[in-house]
Amino acid sequence: MSHECGNCSGNDGSCSPDSCGTNPQDEKIKNTLSKIKRKLVVMSGKGGVGKSTVATNIAVALSMAGMKVGLLDVDVHGPSVPRLLSLSDAKPHMERDCMEPVPYSDNLYVMSLGFLLPSKNDAVIWRGPVKIGLIRQFISDVVWGELDYLIVDCPPGTGDEPLSALQELGSDAQAVIVTTPQGVAIDDVRRSVTFCDQVGNKVFGIVENMSGFTCSKCGHVEDIFNSGGGEALAKEMNVNFLGRIPLDPAVARSGDEGYSILKLGEHTPTSEAMNRIIKPMLGMAERLQELVAPGAASIKAEPVISSNGESVIAIPVAGGQLCQHFGHCDVFTFITVDNETKTIKSSEDRTPPPHEPGVLPNWLADQGAHLIIAGGMGSRAQSLFTERGLKVLVGATPAPAEDVVKSYLAGGLTLGQNICDH
Repeated sequence: MSHECGNCSGNDGSCSPDSCGTNPQDEKIKNTLSKIKRKLVVMSGKGGVGKSTVATNIAVALSMAGMKVGLLDVDVHGPSVPRLLSLSDAKPHMERDCMEPVPYSDNLYVMSLGFLLPSKNDAVIWRGPVKIGLIRQFISDVVWGELDYLIVDCPPGTGDEPLSALQELGSDAQAVIVTTPQGVAIDDVRRSVTFCDQVGNKVFGIVENMSGFTCSKCGHVEDIFNSGGGEALAKEMNVNFLGRIPLDPAVARSGDEGYSILKLGEHTPTSEAMNRIIKPMLGMAERLQELVAPGAASIKAEPVISSNGESVIAIPVAGGQLCQHFGHCDVFTFITVDNETKTIKSSEDRTPPPHEPGVLPNWLADQGAHLIIAGGMGSRAQSLFTERGLKVLVGATPAPAEDVVKSYLAGGLTLGQNICDH
């Protein structure tokens, strides 16, 4: 197989590893990774902790927040991601030396060995070198394109797959380690933290899964196992604790039936836990419209799409000031601005329809808004705005609507945490 490396030339403009010392696959891997902003490897030293479920829901949550996400399943012997996303019968489009990941949504693309097996019942009996080769091929030959995140779901333990994934992705890849509260799991997961230290990759944080049981009748979370083991381990190992996810019958049902629990758009202890977990991940991306990291930052006005040089900014208002939750406002103030002069041209209050899930994003898009500035907003609403092509800024503090827009146009609008109370 020949390639062009730029270091040597021949009659056909190509070279080989023997002639110039470069490896064609290494060049392809380097090119692929240059287009991926953030890489998170989800792993655990213990099996049965719900790692694939956590990885899948992290990927879905990030994609619903408007990020371009790739989900790579490198669990060779038990690839479960296709089933978790109801993609078991999907097949990637393949060419001679490349393949396209399977689309789950406009923002999420998936690759797994499960897509390539002739039968779901086939056992994969491979030794280490073959598994390592597959992981390299999934990075080099899959056309991932430009991604905000690549989420990698690894099998349990500290063997070939997580080692190869971290080594191939590079030292900037970080690990999300999943555990359950029990001591027997904590002991094994502790080894995952030291494993990352030894291979030179940072631990982004620890997730404590199956922490308490969520009652399907009232939503109360009851601790039926020991709780707090993951948080204690994070403190012991001096790494971030990302949060607890309770045992929830709806999660088990969603996994069996092949959908993400976040797609339901319901406010449950589990969905709220997932939102808390992805907040620092969104902060990694330095995307100001999803600024959720602690602290605050001033932002500069950026052009938003419009056909005539004007943009319409919608502000949820209650009591004459920006409302902390966009769904609880009295009116929306629609402010038309001139993108070139960065001045306000007109302002108009409009009464929204009754607040129900999914109604306001569609109404605001139909009203001609290009940008929404709010104090807080749930991830489901944000994903609906993204699907309609609207930009969202969250974390703004209460102030009169025109003052908020003037601060934005002057490059001095301060955003803090997403203060959504849902």
